[in-house]
Amino acid sequence: QVQLVESGGGLVQAGGSLILSCAASGSILSINDMGWYRQPPGKQRELVGRITSSGRGTNYADSVKGRFTISRDNAKKQVYLQMSSLKPEDTAVYYCNGQVTTTGFRHLDIWGQGTLVTVSS
Repeated sequence: QVQLVESGGGLVQAGGSLILSCAASGSILSINDMGWYRQPPGKQRELVGRITSSGRGTNYADSVKGRFTISRDNAKKQVYLQMSSLKPEDTAVYYCNGQVTTTGFRHLDIWGQGTLVTVSS
């Protein structure tokens, strides 16, 4: 079974920083693009940013550009979201997403269970 597990969420004051991690496990042959999404309270899930399989390409939502950075460690099968200058409107459940090829050559779109980030004003 392939799964993604996020960690690192919590309560932080406005202007603070936080790093989220997402670890992949299971019968994984390769992980292609990965991304972070978030769902603010009472709102729809939205894209935060994505990173290519090599880690050399990233794209971000306008709302987080210059404040958030996505990186990945393919050897560890992990992706990270560094968040700085956090604002109350960044409060959301953050989800990790990955395009995974299994050892059985199945192509899966996998989501983590989410981790809550709360930014206090």
